[in-house]
Amino acid sequence: MGQQDMWRLLSRFSSLKRANVILQHLRMSMHTEAAEVLLERRGCAGVITLNRPKFLNALSLSMIQLIYPQLKKWEQDPETFLIIIKGAGGKAFCAGGDIKAISEAKKTRQNMSQDFFREEYILNNAIASCQKPYVALIDGITMGGGVGLSVHGRFRVATERSLFAMPETGIGLFPDVGGGYFLPRLQGKLGYFLALTGFRLKGRDVHRAGIATHFVDSEKLHKLEEELLALKSPAAEDIAGVLESYHAESKMDQDKSVIFEEHMDKINRCFSANTVEQIIENLRQDGSPFAIEQLKIISKMSPASLKITLRQLMEGSSKTLQEVLTMEYRLSQACMEGHDFHEGVRAVLVDKDQNPKWKPANLNEVTDEDLNSYFKSLGSSDLKF
Repeated sequence: MGQQDMWRLLSRFSSLKRANVILQHLRMSMHTEAAEVLLERRGCAGVITLNRPKFLNALSLSMIQLIYPQLKKWEQDPETFLIIIKGAGGKAFCAGGDIKAISEAKKTRQNMSQDFFREEYILNNAIASCQKPYVALIDGITMGGGVGLSVHGRFRVATERSLFAMPETGIGLFPDVGGGYFLPRLQGKLGYFLALTGFRLKGRDVHRAGIATHFVDSEKLHKLEEELLALKSPAAEDIAGVLESYHAESKMDQDKSVIFEEHMDKINRCFSANTVEQIIENLRQDGSPFAIEQLKIISKMSPASLKITLRQLMEGSSKTLQEVLTMEYRLSQACMEGHDFHEGVRAVLVDKDQNPKWKPANLNEVTDEDLNSYFKSLGSSDLKF
């Protein structure tokens, strides 16, 4: 073989090597995209792992589109006896829907906002109606869309690292994913308080408020999961028994006072009004440090979102979950067409100046006519289960 032939061969080998490296990178990136959520059959269970730890497991449309059909398959599978959902990374179960992507898509006239909310709410309903025991391990941050993936399931396990909130009034939205159903059904007016202020519940308080059904030390969570997976053809009672035993074992923060308990009388009194203006007046008249703090928080929220949220919860208190999700789909699409949601996303997640310019800027500028327009039917494009 001559020198020229040798160089030609080496050149071809080098090109082949480069091509292999490129292919390998492509495979890896494809795998990374596909691995936003892991769906595994382990032991007696189907296990869903939300796998975007760098983004606090924020829920994307592609994740919803992977979870829903798998949930339905496991529900019909005679060998799957329970479904477990958890978050990767140790910081968050799921910090909410990927609202930044939704806002950006809307600005470029894509239909993602319709698809995202429709498919998310259909998944929320599927979790609520799931025929197999559904166990959500809500360890870490659980907000917005993450609440929708957990609160409608039969079992919700909180830990000392759990952080629950529905902070949507601060981004020009409303507490969706069935918030209009579960929030008004919490004790007293606690749900109204959480919805309007975005107040954060931590650790054992997530269980005491009724968001979680059980409380387990985070260091025992892996052992609990393994014990659930090892059950042989378990009935719901067997699963409940395991969860109860771990719950009873946990002594962490047991004697700690409930953060909202000392204020429950004030919450019930101030948040029982039928208008946001009257709630504000009630807080002013109360005048306690707690009430003054809530006034400060509410004054920063979107006035339109506050009024939408109060009506959403009042109407949702007597509706079924499906009726609530249909109402919330209408509201979500109206919010996408408005100003405040996109301005809230800009101020909190894009520019991060924490200084949204709401339109309207004051409660008295949000008329009943404005409010009614948010709640109107979308006709044939309404939510269908």
